[in-house]
Amino acid sequence: MSLVTMRLVSRVALAATCLFATAANAGMGNLALNYGLLPTDVASAQALSLFNSQVSAVYYNPAYLAEDPRGELTTGIMHVSQDMRVKSLGGSNPPTRTGETIDDTPSQQLLLGMKTDLTDISQYERPLYFAVMLGVEKFGKEMLAFESNTSNEGQSFRGGRQPLFLNLGGMMVLTHGIDVGVSTLISLRSEAALVARTDLAGNTEQEKMTVSAKPVIRPVVGMTLDWTKLFCGAGDCFANGWQTALSYRESAEAETIVLANTIIPGTIPDPGLTLAIATIDSFQPRVVALGTQYRTDRFRIGITVEEQKWSELEQHLREDTVKDQGGLEFDNIIVPRIGVEYKLNKHIMITAGYAKEDSPLKGRTSLDVNYFDNDRDVIGLGAAVEFSNPPLLAYPLRFDFGYQYQKLKPREFDLSASNAPSNPYETVEVDGDSHVFSGSMTLKF
Repeated sequence: MSLVTMRLVSRVALAATCLFATAANAGMGNLALNYGLLPTDVASAQALSLFNSQVSAVYYNPAYLAEDPRGELTTGIMHVSQDMRVKSLGGSNPPTRTGETIDDTPSQQLLLGMKTDLTDISQYERPLYFAVMLGVEKFGKEMLAFESNTSNEGQSFRGGRQPLFLNLGGMMVLTHGIDVGVSTLISLRSEAALVARTDLAGNTEQEKMTVSAKPVIRPVVGMTLDWTKLFCGAGDCFANGWQTALSYRESAEAETIVLANTIIPGTIPDPGLTLAIATIDSFQPRVVALGTQYRTDRFRIGITVEEQKWSELEQHLREDTVKDQGGLEFDNIIVPRIGVEYKLNKHIMITAGYAKEDSPLKGRTSLDVNYFDNDRDVIGLGAAVEFSNPPLLAYPLRFDFGYQYQKLKPREFDLSASNAPSNPYETVEVDGDSHVFSGSMTLKF
């Protein structure tokens, strides 16, 4: 096949892709997993997320939705800035990079959430709650976007934006002291098909295009044990103030499939040439989280341990036509988190947290793809202010603020390419920082 023909077909495939995808920085973007959702999750490094009574519980532990019996309407914003730096250590390419930034594209999320008590519409006396959480990129302007590519310079593995986040579910009290909840995490499987006739100049006619985005639903299950209610009754005992939570989140991915077919009269006859591209953009591994917290009237401390099963991503990437040659392998990792919260008075409380995250990416070489990922130290700090009788409103109003800093520890990688005369052609050291700023406003009702 001639080079001109291949270029024409590539343009056809690219046109199909561009109709439903706006460019975004590549990587397995996942807002909630990498940073947290609401400011309390961000500030506690997700250590207290299993015990967060706000609407983000629908993602982390839907069983905790009833901890605060009030309904709520929440709006929030989040700005994530990642600075990943690369220093060349030598190779067949001249080592000219001495700290070059390769990824500083921000993620800017608008978050909306609602939680409400549905007990009155059921025939059961036990509390029943429903909640929904929605996140949209570029402060609400970008709902569907992705980029999946190879890179000669290298690219961030866990960076990237998550254009659309949707989570909904509910909970009920199973028995006194035991709450259970179920929710769904919804991702999209996008498909586009293009059929066209074209000449060698790239002029098309008789085009036919179909585009669809189908939801893929993954379950989230949570359970909370309140040891005070289970053992202490109305009095004090050894279990007073202790709670334990268990959460299971199924793996989820955003996938895009493009089928393009073209006929070039005199060069490519009917049935034409078909190109098929299948790739995934964002991925959430299967997560099992176990946490416990001790609380008093003014203070609480919580510890959470997560197992993230990243090894499941290996099969997905073998079927990814963009990255299948990379030979990528992943470890299942354990992430410990610890967080504290202290009430200064009845209106103000402060939150802090720490987590240690190992990189799931095995090895230091991925042909053509050249993913970078680092072990991370995560530190969070935040505050919340609640007004019981705000002006003009009949219900309490709460403001939350959270900041998180992630230190990407130095790690060496070998860059390689299938068309390079020597492989690997460059060795680099990668480090960096991530800064997360989050704020929300919640109306309690």
